[in-house]
This record gives sequence, C-alpha cells and structure tokens, in this order.
Amino acid sequence: MSLPRYKVTMLALTVGLATAFVGCSSNPKKDVVDTGPQSSEQIYYKKAMKSLDNGQYGDAAKSLEAIDTYYPTGQYAQQAQLELIYTKFKQKDYEGTIALADRFIRLNPQHPNLDYAYYVRGVANMEQNYDGLLRYTSLKQAHRDVGYLKVAYQNFVDLIRRYPSSQYSVDAAQRMKFIGQELAESEMNAARFNIQRKAYLAAIERSQWVLEHYPQTPQIPEALATIAYGYDKLGDNATSQQYIEVLKKNYPNLVKSNGEVNLRAARREASWVNRATLGIFGRGDKAEIAKEAPTQATTEQEASLLNKVTFGLLDRPNRPVSSEPARADESLYDGQRK
Repeated sequence: MSLPRYKVTMLALTVGLATAFVGCSSNPKKDVVDTGPQSSEQIYYKKAMKSLDNGQYGDAAKSLEAIDTYYPTGQYAQQAQLELIYTKFKQKDYEGTIALADRFIRLNPQHPNLDYAYYVRGVANMEQNYDGLLRYTSLKQAHRDVGYLKVAYQNFVDLIRRYPSSQYSVDAAQRMKFIGQELAESEMNAARFNIQRKAYLAAIERSQWVLEHYPQTPQIPEALATIAYGYDKLGDNATSQQYIEVLKKNYPNLVKSNGEVNLRAARREASWVNRATLGIFGRGDKAEIAKEAPTQATTEQEASLLNKVTFGLLDRPNRPVSSEPARADESLYDGQRK
C-alpha cells in the first residue's frame, strides 16, 4: 500500500529537518581559550578606575575581575576586590555583591576597610528585598516577604558590634530603624488579617511581638489597641482593661467614651503621610531615615522633602540620593593612580 504523494513529501521534509538538527547539534562548540593577562596589574586597575569614573560599570567589572583572576596577591588585589563589590552593586547584581562581600570578609579579616564590606553587604540585602517595579507602585514591601530585610538588619547589627566607630555605623543604625518600622508594619498587617478572620489570639501574639521587639515604631498605638480589642473578644476583660488603661494615658483618642477600644481610629492613628513613609513623616516625633550611604563629600547635604518621601525616586539633586554605597576608600592608592 503506497502512501499519498503529500504524505511522502511531508515525511521527506521531516526526515531532512531532523537530520539537519542532529548534524548541527553534533558540531562541538569551540572552547574559549584563556590566553592569560593582556595588561599589567597597574594598567588593569587604571582602566577600571577610569571606567568607574565614567559610569561604565561593565567595563570596570571586566578589568577588576582580571586583577582578581591574574593577580590575586598583587599590589592592587584587595582594593580591586572592594571596587568590584561596589561595581556589582551599581550593576544591581545584589547576589553577586553579597557573595563578593562575604568572600572579602572571609579572606581579609584584618583589612582596614573591612567595615565597608560589612556595610555594602547589608545595603545589598536591603535592596534585594525590593522588587524593581514595586518602587513605582503604591504597594508596601512590608506587606510582602521581608526575609531579606531581616538578613540586612542582622548585617547592620554585625557591622555596629564589630565597628562601632565606623563611618558607616550611623547610617547603618538609621537603616536598622527604617527596617524595624517595616518589620513592625509586616507584623501588624498580619494582625489585621487575623482580626478579620476572628483569630484573636494570633492577632494578639503578632501585636505583642511588635511591642517587645519594635517599641520605637509608629505601629505601637495600633498594637496596644489590637491587644486590648483581642482580649476583649476572647472574654478576658481584666487583661483587656489593663491595655485600655495604657491607651488612656498615652493615646486617649483611641478609647471611646464608653471605654471600648476604637480599633478603627488606631489604624488611622498615623496620618496618610506617616503610613506612606512608614513613620518617617507625619508625626511630631518623626525620624528622618537616610536612604543614601554617607560619603565624605555629601554627608552634610540634605535632600528635599519630596526626595525623602519618595526615597530618592523624585526631585533628585545633582548627586545620587538612592540607597547606594559610596566607592571604597581609595586614599591608600591615590599616589599609585596618578
């Protein structure tokens, strides 16, 4: 039984294409041969610095990686590693930044600029927590996964414990305060959800965690009100009344005239500006959280109100105001770079 002509044609085409694909896949790829260093260590370093000055981070990374590969014990090796950490951060390769910082900390425990590696590692973890599109929406990161923020918080704790007098410790402490507000908001967001589904004990536990671990955050009034409200719903009037008395002394507007907790008012305790900025603005005891790393040239300058509210996204001055670390300290190498 013979096949129809069109089926024979289709079969022939299929076999031909299959043969062509097999033939292409069988051709081995040419291995890339490492021909070794193409320049001296000093030339690589000068090229890297020139690329960094021009904002050409890809080219800078290639030169710095060449130093790291071909001159691991050279004159510029350690400084090149620090500059590479900064370069990877500027490329928004936060995982690479963290890996390089961890390696530098492990291999150079006595380096005079080791605090820089600790600091940039924390900033990279902090940035890694934020989705690129999230910055341009009204969504709150505190209402999403905050795992990287917890890691960043510990990174900054390690920095301050090891280097309390570091030039980065003040900014790290400010970042910890900001992270604390985000973590407190994350807990209270979960508490609100538990109140909605009438899981009052779970809501109380979340709120108590905020009281114990984030006592300086704007979420404290709502946490107290939630605990009082939760115990009242559970029928523990005595404990509920204890928290109501605390509210009367500190936040009297959160207690109704009949003595009940005004939970709705507690959730509005922070103004919309305060809630939008996670407590940085909108209260009498507001705290200004710096989102930029301190540099010797810009530490004393202040961003505008709009810039602070948007964490550097809007109303940028003639310098970067986003959360970026400064370049590594180059003072030891100034003479060699000329």
